[in-house]
Amino acid sequence: MTPDRIRRYFLFPCMLLLQLYGCKGDRTIRPSGKVYIYRENGKYTLYRNSTPFLVKGGAGYTNMSTLKAIGGNTIRTWDTTNLKAILDEAAANNLAVIAGFYVPESKYLDHFYRDEKKVEAQYNAFRNVVLRYRSHPALLMWCLGNEVDFPYSPKYNRFYTVYNRLLDMIHADDPDHPVTTAMINYQFRNIMNIRLKIRGLDLLSFNTFGDLKKLDEQLSANEWLWKGPFLISEWGIYSPQESRTTAWSAPIEPTSTEKAKYYHEFYTKYLPVNNPRFLGALTFYWGYKTEVTPTWYSIVGQQGARTAMMQEMESCWTDRQPQHPAPAVERLLINGKKPIDNIFLSPDTVQTAELKLATTDTARLRILWEVTDEDFDPDTSRPCTSTMRVSLLRTAHGSPSARPKKKALIASIHGSMTDMEILQRLIPPFT
Repeated sequence: MTPDRIRRYFLFPCMLLLQLYGCKGDRTIRPSGKVYIYRENGKYTLYRNSTPFLVKGGAGYTNMSTLKAIGGNTIRTWDTTNLKAILDEAAANNLAVIAGFYVPESKYLDHFYRDEKKVEAQYNAFRNVVLRYRSHPALLMWCLGNEVDFPYSPKYNRFYTVYNRLLDMIHADDPDHPVTTAMINYQFRNIMNIRLKIRGLDLLSFNTFGDLKKLDEQLSANEWLWKGPFLISEWGIYSPQESRTTAWSAPIEPTSTEKAKYYHEFYTKYLPVNNPRFLGALTFYWGYKTEVTPTWYSIVGQQGARTAMMQEMESCWTDRQPQHPAPAVERLLINGKKPIDNIFLSPDTVQTAELKLATTDTARLRILWEVTDEDFDPDTSRPCTSTMRVSLLRTAHGSPSARPKKKALIASIHGSMTDMEILQRLIPPFT
């Protein structure tokens, strides 16, 4: 059944149920806990230690001193691995932590939710975590599941039973901290089912990238359904799924300079900061990780180096301009072609890559070139052995592998204060 048909046939009964059950799903903690959400004159405010607290930080749990130095105040985890060390380091840097519980997706009914031993083991493990860390000074709130999905069908009732039991336990054992869950974008079906089937989430959280542009409008249009407080638990540049692709369906990654512009645009234009339900936002990804590519989401460079995206977030959070701006990248070409030109190369031939920077201050910069398999498997990728000296327009020559595999070229610009990484994709044809 399509979403439109579901809405047509079930909208009126659902609206009636919502009226009968009142504010279910809009739970607001009374001002008694260490962290609570309070509504006054139509505006929701998050309080931490009796002080209004607007979340601004990074989705990630590393490089905490750097995050604090550029104006951030919160980090986020997706599970409880090494939670004690993360909380302790956050406290040392005066950062708050949104601690995540990994919850299997609702679709895993047979694999997980109908297995009583697994369900009970999860419950006991989660409860031990809550009891152990509920008094930690760095704890801000709990996030029960990331992108779990909340379906309509009655066959998922077992999932809802398990989820509600966990939620009730957290509230009972730790009334001092709110509980949220994070979902992909604003999805009507998720909101509807949370309103109907979930007992007492304190706020909702959204992981949203290109769709951040639509979030404020979606929130306003559906206030009749839900008008509680919300947090943006992940936001950032366009995802690979939202980007242009090559002829072989590889998403084309923006340069670090382009990414910094996107962060500025999204932060200044599309974060719903004036929405009275907005409690803050976490930019993604605070750290260095491989997701599609090693550089797509990474705001922090390797070994914690500063990037153009990091400098942009510092400017957004503090209005401070960097003393040593990251060099602006104008282009990265292979044999004079851009990524969208679908670059095919012959094996065992010499190719030329060009990197042009919009700066004349290159004395402290160096460029590292790396040719790697497009799957970015750390066990198989092999970096280029040569390191290029920097000039305004730097050209590198190299020979791709004779194997008919998709390849990627990464050019990293390193300096005393900044580290930028930009990516260009290429593929040799099969021979």
